[in-house]
Formats: sequence, structure tokens, C-alpha cells
Amino acid sequence: MTAPRYQGKISTWKDEQGFGFISPNGGGPAVFVHVSAFDGRGQRPAVGALVTYHLGANARGPCAEQVAFVRKRATRDTTPRGRTAALIAVAGFLAFVGACVLTEKLPAFVFGLYAGGSIVTFMAYALDKSAARKGAWRTKENTLHLFALLGGWPGALVAQQVLRHKSRKISFRAGLWVTVIVNCGVLAWYLSAAA
Repeated sequence: MTAPRYQGKISTWKDEQGFGFISPNGGGPAVFVHVSAFDGRGQRPAVGALVTYHLGANARGPCAEQVAFVRKRATRDTTPRGRTAALIAVAGFLAFVGACVLTEKLPAFVFGLYAGGSIVTFMAYALDKSAARKGAWRTKENTLHLFALLGGWPGALVAQQVLRHKSRKISFRAGLWVTVIVNCGVLAWYLSAAA
């Protein structure tokens, strides 16, 4: 007979120590879970993640075994629209900067700064996503925000949509939009001062 599979939500997680607790969907006491119990594919454990598991036991009591994340399906009509809007906004911004360079309102290096910064930032997101999947050393969020602030925010927006990385955490997204606003504010100030 196959052992039953339970479903729950990670209620606490200590990433440095590699363990936490799962609150079962049906109620009852929280179940201990160690990072080694996860299947090793996909995302890193985090508070709020939905999981399925087999119930086992160790020397301290009940524990989760063979833990797998429950995959959320993206809604068809919101994800493509958001992706398209972000890509159009980035293309429009870069076209605007390119036009400002052609009309000599901005020096040519500014376009290179945005293009190069976007490529570097996109690569940083890609490496961070790969590290997250492997459970390896991650890029600090402040570093990603610094890349965005220094002109790489178009690449950050594209990476969020294309790679689907760092696109759910509200505090991170808010921080990214602050860098976009600050960066565009400095650009607008420069253009108005040069006029």
C-alpha cells in the first residue's frame, strides 16, 4: 500500500540552518522539515510555499519526507500581457534614449550605459536564478538593485518577465521600481538642465 501524501504550507523557514516547519492543510501540529527532504529541483524553500510530502519520523518526532513544491499555474490572460507591457516599456525607453543621443540631447555613452548595464543586469538575474535552482550562493538583492540603479533597470524588467525571476516578492519589486524612478528622475533632470 502506498503511503499517503499530505499537503501543507511552509510556515517557518531558517535558510541559514536549512530547516523549518510545514503547517498541514487539514490542521494539526506543524511538521519538521529539513532541506535534504526536498527533491532538489526548482525553487528554494521559503515561507508561504505550498508543498506535498510523506510523513515520516526521526529521533525528535514527526518529520516531512520526499517534499515537493506545488506548482502554481500562471493565468493565461495576465502573464503574457504583463510580459508584453514590460518589453514594450523597455523598448520605448531605449528608443527614447537613442533618439536623444541622435538629436544630441544626450551624449552617446548614455545609450551604451543603459544597453551595457541592461545586459550585465540580465546576466546577474540569470546567474541568480541558476544558483537558486541549485541551492548555491545567491546574488544579494541589494547588488541587483544597484545594477538597476546604475542603468540596468531595463535588463532587470526583461529578466523578471523572460526568466520569471524575482517577479513575485513584493518588497523586491517595490525596491526595483524605486530604482527605476530614481534613475529616470536623474535622466529627466539632466535633460531639463541641458535644455
